[in-house]
Amino acid sequence: MAHASPPRVFITGLTGMVGSHLADHLLAHTDWEVHGLLRWRSPLDNIEHLIPRVNQRDRVFLHYGDLRDEMSIDTAVRSAMPDYVFHLAAQSNPKTSFSAPIDTLDTNIQGTTRVLEAVHRHRPDAVVHVCASSEVFGRVPREKLPIDEECNFHPASPYAISKVGTDLVGRFYAEAYGMTAMVTRMFTHTGPRRGDVFAESSFAKQIAMVEHGLLPPVIKVGNLDSLRTYLDVRDAVQAYHMLVTVNPQGGAYYNIGGTHICKVGDMLDNLIGLSTVSGIRVEVDPDRLRPIDADLQLPDTRKFTEHTGWSPTIPFERTMADLLDYWRGRIAVNPNVLSR
Repeated sequence: MAHASPPRVFITGLTGMVGSHLADHLLAHTDWEVHGLLRWRSPLDNIEHLIPRVNQRDRVFLHYGDLRDEMSIDTAVRSAMPDYVFHLAAQSNPKTSFSAPIDTLDTNIQGTTRVLEAVHRHRPDAVVHVCASSEVFGRVPREKLPIDEECNFHPASPYAISKVGTDLVGRFYAEAYGMTAMVTRMFTHTGPRRGDVFAESSFAKQIAMVEHGLLPPVIKVGNLDSLRTYLDVRDAVQAYHMLVTVNPQGGAYYNIGGTHICKVGDMLDNLIGLSTVSGIRVEVDPDRLRPIDADLQLPDTRKFTEHTGWSPTIPFERTMADLLDYWRGRIAVNPNVLSR
């Protein structure tokens, strides 16, 4: 794609973990203008370091909207006029989706349709990344491991069902309208700025609170037997950058994930081993258990790695250490945080 001026990228969910790290990556490795979608009430913690650039209109621009509001999405896309689109925004917590299924389905399925319809209307030649999820595969029998792109969908939560819709909507716009839209099913990815509703970040936050004397030395947990493949978020956003720049193919769909495989309990043991407090105990909290769980999340990523040449570089141990240090830093500045 040739450009007389620097390309523009539109990132929905800019203030999330992935969106903020993607902005950092693109600012460091490209000359692109970064246009981000956020709700007017979105916390700015994850992009706090970018606020001076926003104020100076230095390559970072904010657009306010909501995936549930068609007019705001249309206005934001028309204003940004992007060459590249990363649709990352979503109601992304599987556990929350059990108590808020309608909101999850509307935000994730219809929200994706609103974004793609606006891009189709205003920038039909943009290269688009639609972020689905490994959760679409859900309950996978062991004989189908590792999970490849053609594995049957068996979603295990309203969130996962919504991401099946997201996946199909993304591919539909490529096939029906010839858009260069691609779908990814990203497996577990984490690191600094990870939301505290997700297991590894919740554990790291609790450990940091224990170290600061805010909690007794007991970590509340859910299902520790679930098998996961972990990837650092900073490797994940490099993969996303390569997705849209290395011979992008409209309608393509890829599994992306790390190479470190372990049970959730092993991940917790790693974090506890990094703590400055000894004798930390573990206690199952029934509220942290899902009615059903996608418990075997092991991807076959060859389709993506062979197409792009991408491979992860950040070791699991550094990811966990950086995640724990992130929470230590947050709580040192403000100890008034929820225990969850």
